Formats: sequence, structure tokens, C-alpha cells
Amino acid sequence: EKTGKVLGEFCRCYKEQYGVALFNSVRYEIEGNGGPQAQLLHRKVPLEDHVIYSGNIFQYIEENKKWRNRFCVVPHNYGLVLYENKLAYERELPPRVLVNSAGYKILTSVDQYVELVNNSLPGVTPKSGQSPILKCPTDFPLILWHPYARHYYFCVMTGKEQEKWRAVFQDCVRHCNNGISEDSKVEAPAFTDAVRMYRQSKEQYGTWDMLCGNETQVLSNLVMEELLPELRSTIGPRLKGKAPERQRTWIQISDAVYRMVYEQTNAQYDAAMARCEQERPQLESTIRTDMDQIITSKEHLASKIRAFVLPKAEVCVRNHVQPYISSILEALMTPTSQGFAEAREVFFKEVTDMNMNVVNEGGLEKLVEYMEKLSHLAFHPVKMQSCYEKMDQLKLEGLQQRFDVSSTSVFKQRAQIYMRQQMDDAVYTFETLLHQELGKLHGKDDLCKSIQRILERVLKKFDYDSSTVRKKFFREALLQITIPFLLKKLAPTCKGELAKFQELIFEDFARFILVENTYEEVVLQSVMKDIMQAVKEAAVQRKHNLYRDSMVLHNSDPNLHLLGEGIPIDWGEEYSGQPEADKRRRAKQVVSVIQDDEGVLPYEVPASPEPPELQEPDPGLPPSSPSGVKEIREALAQESPGDADVASESSIPHAAPASPKPQADVPAEAEVPHVTPASPAPGADSPSLATGTSCQQPSNQERGEDVTPPGGECSPSQPTVTTESGEGMQTEF
Repeated sequence: EKTGKVLGEFCRCYKEQYGVALFNSVRYEIEGNGGPQAQLLHRKVPLEDHVIYSGNIFQYIEENKKWRNRFCVVPHNYGLVLYENKLAYERELPPRVLVNSAGYKILTSVDQYVELVNNSLPGVTPKSGQSPILKCPTDFPLILWHPYARHYYFCVMTGKEQEKWRAVFQDCVRHCNNGISEDSKVEAPAFTDAVRMYRQSKEQYGTWDMLCGNETQVLSNLVMEELLPELRSTIGPRLKGKAPERQRTWIQISDAVYRMVYEQTNAQYDAAMARCEQERPQLESTIRTDMDQIITSKEHLASKIRAFVLPKAEVCVRNHVQPYISSILEALMTPTSQGFAEAREVFFKEVTDMNMNVVNEGGLEKLVEYMEKLSHLAFHPVKMQSCYEKMDQLKLEGLQQRFDVSSTSVFKQRAQIYMRQQMDDAVYTFETLLHQELGKLHGKDDLCKSIQRILERVLKKFDYDSSTVRKKFFREALLQITIPFLLKKLAPTCKGELAKFQELIFEDFARFILVENTYEEVVLQSVMKDIMQAVKEAAVQRKHNLYRDSMVLHNSDPNLHLLGEGIPIDWGEEYSGQPEADKRRRAKQVVSVIQDDEGVLPYEVPASPEPPELQEPDPGLPPSSPSGVKEIREALAQESPGDADVASESSIPHAAPASPKPQADVPAEAEVPHVTPASPAPGADSPSLATGTSCQQPSNQERGEDVTPPGGECSPSQPTVTTESGEGMQTEF
């Protein structure tokens, strides 16, 4: 009932925002965009048929309280797929577990995990001497923690393995968190604006950590944010047993409720989307016919709201925002610019290493081998980790409390995604230019000089695009920090007066013009000038290698962007001359495996077969909790038999994702020990060559989704996937 009420309010917000987003999209299409043109090419084809990483890892099985060795595969969609062993993967048997990691945190300490669990159920803390909720058999745990969904427990044998898996898991989280497609010009802005408007109607301003994953996951988080406190106060006092047992039960209850919410949310959101899509042709026709009148009506409304709001907003900006803009900007600029500079350095070193190795080891044939690895550098979690880690320095300190910023993780992840995209654009542009040159080259010397010349050209393009992307990020972040703060400050004096402006909107245009949105645009205008000026001044100082807006890098490759729409270059196919099977085997994996054998833990790795519930679960029940909600309800009923309103029995259909295709042997990653010079400073000439390590493959898919067949349901011919989580809800690849 609570879920239905929240979703009903949200769907009303979404319908309102859909009309506004559609109008903005059509207007943008007609008027065009006058922004700076990117110099680097953008890869269009995603990471198809590639594996980011695979290897053995120990997983704790809660059902039988044992640690088991699993073969974990991270395919191109960044889902975590766990198989019984490597043989099961190679035979394309159904995986044991599928995890969409959106909203999860990666913990490398049991103490961190225990602290989060203790905070999730206040008043329930294990006494001294009691067994903790989790014991890890090694000193190198990896725990996936979620505020609402099931937790996953892994461990490895060495610190080196832990760091590598941590980088891979964090990349999965980063990718899956970014689950709302930016290619959608109507649905995505309508959805995010509806979420924001809904939360503001509940007096919740500022950034939100759980805007993670696809639309259904975000909406489920929105419902759980309201539902969980009520659930905790109702059920928490009735949990029985020792503290660790009560904590485990609470995690299972939360997970079961979350999956029920997810199913209900998915159905209601799909229905709302379908209704809006049905109305779209008529709405779009009205917009195109009456565009000028709608714009005139909106400008008239904006002028009236501006006259009322702007004086108050300007005073608020002057007193509470303007003095802090430069401090916020400096806090953002330092780690972000260091991260982009590190990405530039990594790219320079990889290309320079490749150039030296090609010269020393054998011309075109070696070039093909190294280009296959270089072509997916941006998707190598370990090699990109040094870039991502720079953002960990981001701290807003006192500003965070002042502006109601709950966490900086939103900004960190956004900057890291920009870094990865910038790196892939640089690599793809380098590939394209080199591919154009290959037919004209004669001998190693020509090849070496050509690689160096192309590298210098790409670095100049990288610097220009990096400046543009960073300035865009700084403006976005400043607006995300300051606008909610201003809206909250102005709400007592302005929000109640907005209703009187509704009469200024013609009824025919009410789907495309909203008073609330126009009010926010006026507030945005009140601070935008100061933000633009602060970023402009930062660019003039050149402290962080930002170009001025007036600078235009003339494109020295007029035909380059014509090639940008094509498919990626398959170096192995075109140049290697090797058998097809061998090429496929080499092209499969981006990160090399540390440990490929079936390892053994120091103690208690069961040799017994899987318990029955892990082999053939009831397809009508989510396998992650003990018989779903029913058993939890029965357990609670023992304490209070008459109380039947704690949870309702539910049968949730479970989608069976097809197992990922790549199955070839995992290649080892070649390490070539050479000394590599630092890359030239932006704008300077590049020094001569050096060497380093090589990388392996992916391509570019910016969303962790769709390994399931169309429609998301299991066809009769496909076996039901046994997952040790609530994948019907959490796992939507």
C-alpha cells in the first residue's frame, strides 16, 4: 500500500515532467547547439564479446555457512557472474549468481562492514565475546554492502589479489550506478526531474546517494527510503535471538521487501512510460505547430516570476552562496584536474611503451598485438585505478554541511566516468589516425616516427577536450551543490506564492510549461552568472590547464570526424594473419588473471555438494532469502501469531539471464619491463620513446544492462538461473 502511494505520486510528477522534457527536446532539435566541437572521436560500438575480468574467488554461502571457490566473470555489461567453477563457464552452464552492483559499496575490512550493519539496526549490537556477524578465513575480504538489498561476501588469499578485485568491483559499481541512458533526450531528463521534484515535495533537497542504477532500481530506492524507517520500527523490536542472528534476519527481511518493491515498481513505472509514449505523437505535433506561442507564453510567465523571485534570490546568492563559490570550485578542480592529468600520462606511457616494443620486437606483427591491448585501455580497471584514485582526495569539508551535500560520491563517480570516456576517445582517435597511416609506411623507422607524430596530435586534442569536459563538470557540480541550497532557503518566502502564477498559462500549453520548473530556472539564472564567471577566471589563471572559452583548436584532420561513425578497427582480423579461433582467444579479456587454479582456503572449504536450495530452487521464490517473505513472516508469527500485517506472501517471477557468451581461455597479460619517461606537458613537444606494460581488451558500453533475453522473462527452452541473490530485482543485465 505504501509502495503504491509513493509510486502514484511519482508517476504524476513523471507525467508532468515528460511534457516539459519533450518540449525542450523538440526546441533543442530545432534551434541546435552552439557548443564547442569535440576534437577527439567517440567510439560508437560497445564492448561486445569481451570479458573485463575473470578468475577464482572465494564466496561465503549464507545458506550453509560455508566458503566456496567460485569462478567469477565480469562481462562487457559489468555484471558480476559467478559460476560453480571454470569448467561450468566454459560449458556455458547457467551461473550460480548474477549481481547488478548498482548502489553497492565495496568494503575491504570486516570492521567496516560490522559498523555499517550495526548502524542499519540501531540498538542491536553484539556483546563482547559474541561471534560477529561474519568471520573471514583470510585477511583479505571483499564485501558488497547495500543499504536495502542482500550483501555478498568474498575473500582472496593475497593483498595483490584483493587490490585487483577491488578495482574490478569498483568499476562494476561505477558503471552500473550510471544506469540511466544519457542518449534518451526525453525519458531520462523527465525521470531525473520527477525524482528531484518528488523529493523536494518531501522537503528533501541536496544530492542523493541512491540515484543509482536503472530507473526501476532508482525508484525502488526512493520507495525504500520512506518505507525502511517504518519497517524498522515495526519489525526491529520483535526480532529474537542473539544480536548477530537478529542482524542477519533483518538483512534478509530488508532484501525480501526490496525485491517485492522492485517488482511492483517495475510494473507501475512501465505502465506510466507506456501511457506517456502513447500520448507522445499528439504532444509532439502540438509542440511543432505552436512552438512560437509556447515560447512566448513561457517567457511571459518567466518575466512575472522573475519580478517576484529574483530580488530575493539575488540577496540570498550574495549573502550565502557567492562567498563560497571559489572555495567549492578549488576543492573540485584540484583532484579532477589531477585525475585527467593522470589519464593523459597513462595514455602517453602506454603508447610510448608500445612504440618501443614494436621497434625492438618486430614491426607490424607486434603492432597488431599491442594495438589489440591498447584499444581497450579505458576499460582496464587496474590501469585506470591511478586516475580514479585522484578523485578520492575530493573533500568539501565545512562546505558539505553548509550546502546539505550528504556525500561527495556523486561528484567523484561523475568525474571518473568522464575520465574513462576521455581516455577511450583518445585511444580510439589514435587508432583511427594510425590505421589511416599504415598503408603509407615503409619499415620500422617510418612506423616509429608515425606513431610518435600521431601521439603528439592526439595529446593536443586530449588537452582541448579535457578542458571542455572539466569546465562542463565544474559548472554541473556547482549547480548541483548551490541550486538545492537556494531552493531550500527561498522555499518559506516563495514556494507558497507560486500557485497564483498558474493562471498565466494557457490550458492548451499546460503540459509543456510548469510554474515549478520556471521558478527553478529563474533561481538558476540568479546564480549562473557567478558560476560562469568563477570558471572563466579559473581558466584565465591556467592553474589547472584549462583553456579559455575564446580559444578554438582548429581541426587539423578535416576528414577525421567522418570516420567516427564507423565500427572499431579489428586489428587481429586485418593484420595478424592468425587462425580465427586463436584470434578470438587472444581478444577475450581485458585484465589478466592473477590466480586461475582452484585454490584452497586455510580452513573449512566444504567438499560436499551444494545444498538442495542452491541446486533447484523453487522458480516462484527469490533464492536469496529463506523461502522469501513467507518464512520470515512465519518466523515472526512465532513471536506474535495474531499479527499478520508485517509482510505479505508473494510469488515473484524470476528472470533467467542467459550466460555470457565469451568462453575462451583467459590470456595472460604480458609485462615488458622498461623505463618510461613522463609525458610531455600539455602543449610541449613529446620526448622520445619509452616502454611499459601492455593492456587487454574491451570496447565502450556505458551501461550495465541486458544480458537477459528481450522482455526479461525466461523462455521455456532456457533453464531457470539459480542465483544466490534477489536477481529478479537486483540483477537486470
